[in-house]
Amino acid sequence: MEYPINAVRPNVSDLKKEIQVRTSSLNQIPIPNEVFVIGGGVAGCAASIALARRGRSVTLIEREPTPRHKVCGEFLSGEALEDLHALGVDVASLGAVPIDHVRLAAARRAAEAPLPFPAASLTRKALDTALITEAIAAGVHVRRGRGVQTLVRTTSNVWRVTLDDGTTCEAPTAFLATGKHDLRGYSRPEDPERWVGFKMYFRLARTQSSELARASELMLYPGGYGGIQPVEDGNANLCWVIQQRYLARVGHRWENLLAKMKQDCPHLAMRLDGAEPLLAKPIAITHIPYGFIRRTTEEGLYCIGDQAAVIPSFTGDGISIALHTARCAVAAYLAAEAAPLFQARLRSGLLAQMRLAEFAADGLNNALARAVLPFCLRVWPGVMRVTAKLTRVAQHASVAAQAAAS
Repeated sequence: MEYPINAVRPNVSDLKKEIQVRTSSLNQIPIPNEVFVIGGGVAGCAASIALARRGRSVTLIEREPTPRHKVCGEFLSGEALEDLHALGVDVASLGAVPIDHVRLAAARRAAEAPLPFPAASLTRKALDTALITEAIAAGVHVRRGRGVQTLVRTTSNVWRVTLDDGTTCEAPTAFLATGKHDLRGYSRPEDPERWVGFKMYFRLARTQSSELARASELMLYPGGYGGIQPVEDGNANLCWVIQQRYLARVGHRWENLLAKMKQDCPHLAMRLDGAEPLLAKPIAITHIPYGFIRRTTEEGLYCIGDQAAVIPSFTGDGISIALHTARCAVAAYLAAEAAPLFQARLRSGLLAQMRLAEFAADGLNNALARAVLPFCLRVWPGVMRVTAKLTRVAQHASVAAQAAAS
């Protein structure tokens, strides 16, 4: 699957203007709802589009007024590409960069292997803009720039949403898709490792940009790991996570942390040599509950995306899980499957891969593993194919066939 760099793509600024005009008018119109979707990220938009195309009256509520950059590795696996294609999103036209290799770097060693499936890289800002546009086109009533203060089940068995402007509205069913941010009353348990995530865009030096092309690089260092890969417009996304206690050791300053990461992983220092940061400071998020899988839910409330499961970032499966859980939840809703039953079934389906991913993430933070993993990958490149297959949570038939044949 190819993604031509010179493909004609829509003007993102024009898409944003269209979203603002159409959502501002909708914000003033009371609409009878069958379903609320709370959260306008990947999972929320995917569920909204699918529901609206099946004739449901859907209101999507998103607290941010326009799509923005988010802490995300921005890796689109084969499964994610299949789901996005089904939703009508052509990532190639948005400038997505094809990814066909993965590199692992730790200490002074690095090794690479081909990916066992087609993949691509696209900024979340561009992806979220395209998804919101597709949702509007599908007939979803989008309310942007409005935060949800409360979500409660009334005695008449409907969900009542109270927004930050004091308005309320009701619907029989709600989809909770607020990503890594919890809605009051529906918080997830905190991970004892207390992970903190950062993201920065860079314009790499020409030589380094050429060497990174079509590859996703995973870099290991004490207390965490990071990934860097090309995105559209010739830029690179560096996204990394660190345990809070290691962040405290460098005075909770990201520039000190980056310097320490470069010291511990010379490959990263090489890659960023001469690089120009494109943001004034990194985007950050705290308290990432890696390994969380929701056990149950309330009647009429379907939890999707990171509100259903949070897989360790090194797998590159976060966007795929968001799309997979949205697709499964919509199918369950349309089949009149009770939300608690759906949530338990989803957990059962995700559990094995999630636990394996957690086990692998623990290994990445082991000093001995950091020393030997690149060597193992050089000796047996197929280990990457096996690991990728075992940690995928949802393979479409075509993706699975390509992985088996590769």
